[in-house]
Amino acid sequence: MVIKILIAEDDTDIAALIKLTLNNAGYLADIASDGEAGADMIETGNYSLALVDIMLPKIDGYELSSYIREFSVPVIFVTAKGTIEDKTAGFRLGADDYIVKPFEPEELVLRVENILRLRGIAEEIFRFKNVEINVKTRTAAVNGVPAQLTPKEYELLILLFRNKNVALHRQVLYERVWGDDCGYDTRTLDIHIRRLRQKLGLAYEIKTVYKFGYMLEVES
Repeated sequence: MVIKILIAEDDTDIAALIKLTLNNAGYLADIASDGEAGADMIETGNYSLALVDIMLPKIDGYELSSYIREFSVPVIFVTAKGTIEDKTAGFRLGADDYIVKPFEPEELVLRVENILRLRGIAEEIFRFKNVEINVKTRTAAVNGVPAQLTPKEYELLILLFRNKNVALHRQVLYERVWGDDCGYDTRTLDIHIRRLRQKLGLAYEIKTVYKFGYMLEVES
C-alpha cells in the first residue's frame, strides 16, 4: 500500500525538507504552496494525512484544516506558532497533532507513523533489497529468514532506513540510539554497524562516509 501525504507549506526550503524526510521514510508526498492549492489537491489526491502550516497564503492553515477534515483526512499542524494558545486553538479545531518548527526529521516521521497507526492505515512492513523491516514487531528478516537483531541494532537499522541515502554523523547516530546521557563511544557504534552488515548482508549498502559517519544507500 502506498501512503500519500499532503504538505501544505509556503516556505520552499521547509517543504522540500519535509518531502525528502517523508520520501526517505517510504511515503509519497506532494507540496501545496498555499491554502487554496491545498484545498484543490485534497479533493482529488487520495491522501492519508495532511501536514499543514498555519500561516499560509490565500487560505490560512486553520481554515484549510477544517476543510481537509471534511474528507476524513487527519491533520498535523507543522508551524512556528508554538505558544500554548496557538496549540490550544489548533487542537480545538480538531488537529490530530501539533509540531513546532524547528523540528527533528526523525520526530516528524515518528508522529506521522503514530497518527497513521491510530487511524489503522500505517505501513508496518518496509522492504529494501532482500531485507524486510517489521515496525510493529521491531524485527527484521533477510529473504524471509528472521535476523537476530539486538534492540540497539534494530534502532540503528530503522534510523538508517528512515534517513536512507543521507549521510549521518557518527555522533548523531550514537546519540539517537544510545541517548544523550551516555558518553559518546565510536567503538560501540562501529561494532553495531559491523554486526548489522553481517547479519543483514548489507556490507555494500551500509556505507562508511570517510571521517564523518555512515549512510544506508538504497536505489530508488
